Amino acid sequence: MTTSKSEEMSYPVDHPEHAGELEHRAPAGDPIPDPGLHDPGPRYTDVNPQAQKRADRQVAGMFGLASILIIASIVAYVAFEIETPEGVPNVGEVQVSNFALGMTLGLALLLIGLGAVQWARTLMTSPEFAENRKPLVSSDEVRQATLESFNTGAEETQFGRRKLIRNSLLGAMALLPLPAIVLLRDLGPLPGDTKENTVWAEGVRLLTDVTYQPIRPAQLELGQLVNVMPATYRDLPDHGPAKINERAKSPVMLIRMLPEELSPFDDRENWHVDGIIAYSKICTHAGCPISLYERTTHHMLCPCHQSTFDLADNGKVVFGPATRPLPQLPLAVDNEGYLVAQSDFTEPVGPSYWERGTR
Repeated sequence: MTTSKSEEMSYPVDHPEHAGELEHRAPAGDPIPDPGLHDPGPRYTDVNPQAQKRADRQVAGMFGLASILIIASIVAYVAFEIETPEGVPNVGEVQVSNFALGMTLGLALLLIGLGAVQWARTLMTSPEFAENRKPLVSSDEVRQATLESFNTGAEETQFGRRKLIRNSLLGAMALLPLPAIVLLRDLGPLPGDTKENTVWAEGVRLLTDVTYQPIRPAQLELGQLVNVMPATYRDLPDHGPAKINERAKSPVMLIRMLPEELSPFDDRENWHVDGIIAYSKICTHAGCPISLYERTTHHMLCPCHQSTFDLADNGKVVFGPATRPLPQLPLAVDNEGYLVAQSDFTEPVGPSYWERGTR
């Protein structure tokens, strides 16, 4: 007679080696016995009034010291100035400022957290209770019980009774947003109308980008595209945010096409010079620089999101997510025969938003 491997490895329920194990097995489907709630007994602060007062002062002291550190962070931010000669900040001063801010604000947050933990461990009541799992939608009775439980918890925290702790905590929490306000306000001057204007103005010459050479109309061939900057850009300080901001707003594309290919608006008929037109190089969708010009269609493609503009038709959008035409710069020729701007852009350059109209 042969036996299977499974039969060789099985044992009867009354096998002596497994008798003790089977005795401890709970019948299938029976719930786990309720272990009950553990009674930790009274805490030291519950029975000793002096310990309770000492814990009260400890918590209030942490919250009070946190308030002092929050004010100190503002003082440190103002006191440790960062000099930026030629637009380059001093690394050592940046490190000292960061260290002072980190120590003051970090310790303030740490003390508020430690004070809350000490308050909960030594002064708040912490009874244990058992609660059965409830349905997802609570009944009115459960909601009422929840409100009562919340009120009971608020009473057990003694938030109303512990005025010293309460007032010191409220003081620390009220001061906590102040460093954020100071830091945010010091990010820089308010933009004002800096997004609406550029350094282009009446009589400003168009200079080739990088080389900064003035341009005569005869120098441009039919279909040629040249990137230009205003001559006033060179007069700005060599370093600093002013020049960087203007560098981002002022680039212009100069394109020459046949005058009969243009379809200008009535008020733009004199904005070109023998078919030479100028448009902002900044896409009106997300601000990407563009210069992918298709000569036969006179379309300009933005490489970022494929917005396409018709330069022969006032820079209007013919495809893509952009919602505004490219701003056009009115052109003229000065007494020396060089291309100049008639004025600044008549509309804001750069990305669109809700205040800048729609397609």
